[in-house]
Amino acid sequence: MAQSRVGFGTSGARGLVVAMTDRLCFAYTVGYLKHLSAIGEFSPGTSVAVSGDLRPSTPRILRACVAAIEWMKGSPVFCGFVPTPALSLYAFSRHIPSLMVTGSHIPADRNGIKFNRACGEFLKDDETSMRAQEVVLPEDWFDEEGMLTHDVPLPPVVNIVPEYISRYQDFFGNEALSGFKLGVYQHSAVGRDVLVDIVESLGGEAVPLGRSDNFIPVDTEAVRPEDVLLSKRWVGEGFYDAILTTDGDSDRPLLSDRYGNWVRGDVLGILAARTLGATAVTTPVSSNTALEKAGFARSVRRTRIGSPFVVAEMTQAAKDGFLPSVGYEANGGFLLATDVVQNGKTLAALPTRDAILPMICALIAARNHGNDLAALIETLPARFTISDRLAEMPTEESRTQIAILAENTPEKAHELGFTTFCGNVQHVDQTDGLRITFDCGDIIHLRPSGNAPELRVYVESDTPERAAKLLAVGMNGVSAWRI
Repeated sequence: MAQSRVGFGTSGARGLVVAMTDRLCFAYTVGYLKHLSAIGEFSPGTSVAVSGDLRPSTPRILRACVAAIEWMKGSPVFCGFVPTPALSLYAFSRHIPSLMVTGSHIPADRNGIKFNRACGEFLKDDETSMRAQEVVLPEDWFDEEGMLTHDVPLPPVVNIVPEYISRYQDFFGNEALSGFKLGVYQHSAVGRDVLVDIVESLGGEAVPLGRSDNFIPVDTEAVRPEDVLLSKRWVGEGFYDAILTTDGDSDRPLLSDRYGNWVRGDVLGILAARTLGATAVTTPVSSNTALEKAGFARSVRRTRIGSPFVVAEMTQAAKDGFLPSVGYEANGGFLLATDVVQNGKTLAALPTRDAILPMICALIAARNHGNDLAALIETLPARFTISDRLAEMPTEESRTQIAILAENTPEKAHELGFTTFCGNVQHVDQTDGLRITFDCGDIIHLRPSGNAPELRVYVESDTPERAAKLLAVGMNGVSAWRI
């Protein structure tokens, strides 16, 4: 980890492709399996499901992971190039470990490996134990550049897609999306064809849009200007009730209304939780506070950013007797800690990010508003969140600057120009990064990304126009931090 600078965080191992040599990926996978062995979830002969996204580097990294599984005398099950939640559904239901080679939304010059335990996500305690493993690698399997010389082909593909599609079809029914005309922005998402199949299996009309042979880093949280323009163009060229898409590994959703406006993931999370009748909702501190104001959940729990934190707390909510217990992130990934039962049908728990479920729930809920998603969203309390990122901002630099701001937030917020626009500082929350609430109710939240050298800037206000101005204030203030 130290030598390669390929770190391990809440989404697994991630780094530059040039640093993610076969030797490194092999070592990470061996350490992962040794940890699972120590807790009784792996032994010789254990099946390990593997899959990947559509980045050019993914097949090579997959082969290195498969080689490590075989070296550890496991049995690799190659599920092809499918969405992360499809892989998780397959593996969790069979109580076997799984790993996904993906960099999610980050550019193609980076990649990663996301590890799962037999029945759920890798949590922070697992990370600690994995880091402590002593790993010895086969000496004659790699060249001087750390690339495999030992020929290890990928196994034949096991088709797990039908099971994933059936999950939604069986619960929601064949007519759930009938009458909807939905654009499917495919770009380079690994689930681009699966998303079309799911829409059609639920009775909707799916129109593929924007398919790409080159990897496009679509970010569902900090939406690219190009994607803002695309959605507006498509709704101008033809009528769509909504446009659906996902990030690269298809575990995070992005949904636009019929006017081409992309809906925030934390708003989708509120709509999905309400539609599913959740009594407990867990979400990171950065998510929209309209959740509390909506008032439908008996228990609302706020965590640090990252699905392992959400998983741990929503699981505790279930143990505390709040059923159904769900979680979601500001990037839109929706998680089920417990089964959901509606109309005599059961949607099984899936405690990992899922892109499909929140989009379906939002569209079904929009039926009572003339299939108009925008009209449905207007029924929520008026709080608007947007975010951006300061790219190529080293993580340690971000942490240092945020620590300085935290020492005397009122004074430093004034120096950065925040108080001129927002008024006095009312409250400071350091659950994850630095979240500043001002007298007027505006919020600016600064946090180093856990996946890339970026500083994330989140804001929240009472109108979309003021939120946009607030984000500009936040970005202008922190831009001076760049070296």
